[in-house]
Amino acid sequence: NGAICIQPCSPSFHGETSFVCEDRKWKMLSDACASLDVQSLFQVRMLGGAGEHLPFVGGGKLGHGKPGDGAKHFGAGNHSCQADFSCIIPDILSSPAIPGNIADIVELLKKISLLLSENVTRGKMQSYSRIANHILNSSIISNWAFVKDRNAGSILLDSVNLFAGKLLLRNGSESIQEPFIATKGYSIHRNTSEKSFDFSMQFNSTGNISGHVEIPEGELLRLPRASKAISVAFPTLGAVLETNQLDPAFVNGMVLSVLLPEELQNVLLTFEKLNKLEQGGARCVGWHSAERRWDPRACEVRTHNVTAVVCACAHRRRTYRSFSILMAPAAPRSSLLDYVTRVGLGLSILSLALCLVIEAVVWHHVTKTEITYMRHFCLVNIAASLLVADVLFILAAIVHNTALNHRLCVAATFFLHFFYLALFFWMFTLSLLILYGLLLIFFKITRSVFLAGAFSIGYGCPLVISILTVAITEPKNGYLRSGACWLNWYETKALLAFVVPALSIIVMNLIVVLVVVVKTGRSSVGEGCKSQDLSSMIRVSKNVALLTPLLGLTWGFGLATIIDSRSLAFHVVFALLNAFQGFFILLFGTLLDRK
Repeated sequence: NGAICIQPCSPSFHGETSFVCEDRKWKMLSDACASLDVQSLFQVRMLGGAGEHLPFVGGGKLGHGKPGDGAKHFGAGNHSCQADFSCIIPDILSSPAIPGNIADIVELLKKISLLLSENVTRGKMQSYSRIANHILNSSIISNWAFVKDRNAGSILLDSVNLFAGKLLLRNGSESIQEPFIATKGYSIHRNTSEKSFDFSMQFNSTGNISGHVEIPEGELLRLPRASKAISVAFPTLGAVLETNQLDPAFVNGMVLSVLLPEELQNVLLTFEKLNKLEQGGARCVGWHSAERRWDPRACEVRTHNVTAVVCACAHRRRTYRSFSILMAPAAPRSSLLDYVTRVGLGLSILSLALCLVIEAVVWHHVTKTEITYMRHFCLVNIAASLLVADVLFILAAIVHNTALNHRLCVAATFFLHFFYLALFFWMFTLSLLILYGLLLIFFKITRSVFLAGAFSIGYGCPLVISILTVAITEPKNGYLRSGACWLNWYETKALLAFVVPALSIIVMNLIVVLVVVVKTGRSSVGEGCKSQDLSSMIRVSKNVALLTPLLGLTWGFGLATIIDSRSLAFHVVFALLNAFQGFFILLFGTLLDRK
C-alpha cells in the first residue's frame, strides 16, 4: 500500500536507498517508499541529540517486518491526524530545535505542503504554523547556521507559501498568528477598495516589528472574478535567507510573502527597520524562488526614512512572492559630498571642453617635433576620454533614477566602463611616452608606429575588456549592481574588470613618477649649492604636480575609501581629487605649458 518501511541496517541488504543509516541504524527501502503513505508519514517523533534525524515510530515497537507492514506498526489507521496534524504537534514542540531536527522539520513541512495542501482549513494552518514557529523562534535562529543544507531556509519559505496559498477563507477573511509566523487572508474582487494587511509581530524578547502590505485599487480592477489574497509574515526568517556570501548587506525587516491571483502584478510594501541605527543604503528586494537569492530587480524604493522603507514590488507567482529590505554599510551620505561631486564634475566638464578647444587652436604651433606631437596627442585623448566618461557618469545617474530601464542602464554602464578604462590606458600610454623620452634617448619611433601602438593600448584594450565583461556577466544578470548603473560587485565581481586594470596602471604610473623624480633631481646631488638644491626641489615638485593628475595617481586614494568605507573624510578627499581631475588637466597640462 505504499507505506513507509524501515529495516535495520544489514550487510545482507544490497541496492537499497540508505536513509540516515548512522546512529539509529535504519534503512528506507526505495521501492516500498516510492509512494509515501501520508498516514504513516505523520506518525513522527522527534529525538534529541545533535544530528539525529526522524526515525518513524508508532505506538508499539519499531517494525522489523517485511515491506508493507509499516502502516500496521505506525498507527496508519489514525485518520484524525490528517485533519489538523495534531498527532505530531506535541512531539515536535517538545523536541530541541537543534540543526538536525531543524532540517527534518523543514523536510516534513515540505512533504505536508506537497501531499496535503488541498483544502487547507484553519486547523491545518494553525498546526502547520505551530510547527514552523518552533524552528523560527528568535532564541534558536542561530542554530540554522549549522544546518547542512544551505537552501533549507528557501525550502521552508517555498513550502509555507505553497501551503498558505491553499488556505480556505471563512466568511471572507482569516487570520492565524504565531509569535514568529503570521498568516492573513481576504476575499477580493474588482469592486473592492484597496486592500491592506497589517502585521505587528515579536522579533525578539525585547521588541516587536511591523509590516504592511497594500494592494492598490487600480490593481484590483484587473480581477475578472472574485478571488483571495493571502500574506504571510516572517520576522526572523530574513536572518536565514542568506545574501550572497560576499555581500555585506543584511535583511533589515520582516520577510513578507504575498500570494495573489496572476492578474495582480504590483503591490506596495512597508517594512519597519529592525536596526533603526543603520543608516546605510536601503534596497527593496524580492526572493527569486528559482535561483534562491535576493533580487533587487523585483522592487524599487518609494520612500526611505529613519524607521521604515516603502517598496513597490512586482508580484510574480512563479518567481517573486516574498519580499524584504536589505541594508548595507554604505558610503556616508553628506550634502558636502554631494556638493563637491556636482561642482567638481561641472567644473571638470567645462575645463576639459576648454582644454580641447585650446589644443585645437594651437595644435600646429605646439606639435612641430615628434615628441611634442606624441605628448599632446596623448593629452587630447586623456581629456576626451575623461570628458565623455564624466558626461556618461551624469547620464547613467539620470537613467537609473528616472527611466529605470534595464537595457539603457546596461548600455550606459558599458560605455562608462569603456571610457573610464580608456582614460586609464591613455594615461598609461603617456607614462610610457615619458619613459621613452627619459630612457631611450637614441631610439627613435616613427609617428605611424606610435599611433598604431597608442590606439591599440588606449582604445583597443578597454574595448576588449568591456566587451568580455558584459558578454560574460550580463547573461547571468550579474553585470549591473543594485542601486546604480555601474558594474556589479557582490554577485559576479564584474567590477574587477575596472579595478584591476586601473590599480595596475596607477602602480606603474607611480613608478614612472619616481623615475622622473630621480632623473630630474640627480643634477644637484653632491654639488652643495643651496640655490641649485632649491631649484631642483622646485623642478621635482612641478613635475610631480604636473604628472599626478595627468597619470591618474589621485585615483589611488580610492583604496582608502575601500579600507574605511564609512569615513566621510576619505570620501570627500577622493571626490575633491578626482571630480576636479578635468580642471587639473587643463591647469597643468595646458595653461601652465609655456608653448
